[in-house]
Amino acid sequence: MVSEPPSVVIVSGPYRREGRQQHLVRPHVERAQIADAEHATSVPKKQPTDDPSRKALAYSKFYGGKVGVAPKVPVRSLDDFSIWYTPGVAAVSRAIEADRDLSFEYTGRWNTVAVVTDGTRVLGLGNIGPEGALPVMEGKALIYNYLGGVNAVPLPVRVNDEEGLISFVKALEPSIGGVNLEDIESPKCFEVLDRLRSEMEIPVWHDDQQGTAGVTLAALFNALEVTDRKLRGSRLVLFGAGAANVAAERLLVEAGANPKDIVVLDSKGILYPEREDIDQLMLKNKWKYEIAIRTNGDRITGGLKDALKGADALVAAAGQGPEMIKPDEISVMNKRAVTFFLANPVPEMLPAAAHAAGAEVVATGRSDYPNQVNNSLLFPAIFRGALDVRAKTITDPMVIDAATELAAFAREKGISKDYIIPTMVQWEVYPRVAAKVGQAAIREGVARKKLSARGSLKAATEAIENSRKTMNILRRNGIILDPPE
Repeated sequence: MVSEPPSVVIVSGPYRREGRQQHLVRPHVERAQIADAEHATSVPKKQPTDDPSRKALAYSKFYGGKVGVAPKVPVRSLDDFSIWYTPGVAAVSRAIEADRDLSFEYTGRWNTVAVVTDGTRVLGLGNIGPEGALPVMEGKALIYNYLGGVNAVPLPVRVNDEEGLISFVKALEPSIGGVNLEDIESPKCFEVLDRLRSEMEIPVWHDDQQGTAGVTLAALFNALEVTDRKLRGSRLVLFGAGAANVAAERLLVEAGANPKDIVVLDSKGILYPEREDIDQLMLKNKWKYEIAIRTNGDRITGGLKDALKGADALVAAAGQGPEMIKPDEISVMNKRAVTFFLANPVPEMLPAAAHAAGAEVVATGRSDYPNQVNNSLLFPAIFRGALDVRAKTITDPMVIDAATELAAFAREKGISKDYIIPTMVQWEVYPRVAAKVGQAAIREGVARKKLSARGSLKAATEAIENSRKTMNILRRNGIILDPPE
């Protein structure tokens, strides 16, 4: 069992307030947004009228936040403060001064993740600033805690450029075990992630890149199997060249796809080496430039319909629908086509229209359709596994192992065209994925702590179960209250 050093824990929900009726709250997990429009567009500022939006406003005011801080250690008398604080704490500080890695054993650093954003590309809302981003980061922290047993702290920050953001995150390193970057505009997000991964000795993760790419890979593994295909040899089209698909292209190739069989489109059309703006891309967006050079072996040019002729699978992460993609574009794909429409809240094309146009497997980012390709299936488990072995980074092979295990779990349940990936209520998948990530970190040589495969699974299971038990205890005792009617 992984010991939990004296510290504090982030818990879901508020403390009981005087005058409020004490009820039990139903655990609520906020859906993760995975739409990755290359250019986010702001939505009109109007009062939401749909039920989830109305409830979100009412409940947010009622609770005053989704997460809070609670003690992990007992305070039986004032004498205990001489242990947890002065003078006893000085011995702990001196030990850590002599060996900084002991901060992962003697403090809560080992299980703490900062959820950091500059608020420049929030969900489908665009650049709404750090204050506007805070409710989303709180939702992320709640999911981390409930599904991963991770103490996540939401930290939207007001910075002017990528250097400011990089400096802020690096300054946090002594107090945290990992960083989740979130909702940062493209291409800034690529430089920030690359720099921080190379300059820090804790895991740095950009969920809009690695998270979306990983869960897409898992879903694609099974969607291709359902349609009697393999990743190698399938023709793949990635519509949208923002954070999600830039990372997806890299991960797909590392997982075995032939880059020559991948075609990527941005807002100006298909990427290929001879495109007229290739020199500008080389200067302004090296990530997109590199994709243009290594993909599209047949040098296809034009737009989406040109790219989809004879394609086996489409991954769209391009922006709000529902008619961004047309039926006549899907109809030119190969028979038994696989189509992912990942924009939220409105996918690039509605599933019924895609099926009518000939697609066999259709996935979206929404929970009210089959096959929800959702980051929340991956990021809590990724960090659970990485934190349990005190990993220094999260490598692409670690993400591929996570995606492989996620897909394997669904196959054990029985995959079909309407079930290619687990759902968030199948919580037992999270410890399994976490254990695979921890073992991959050890294999990759980036783990500070060695655990057996059984040890990784036990540590992850206990951490996640403890988090769920904590919420249940708080609910039973009326500390987390029922939401208002």
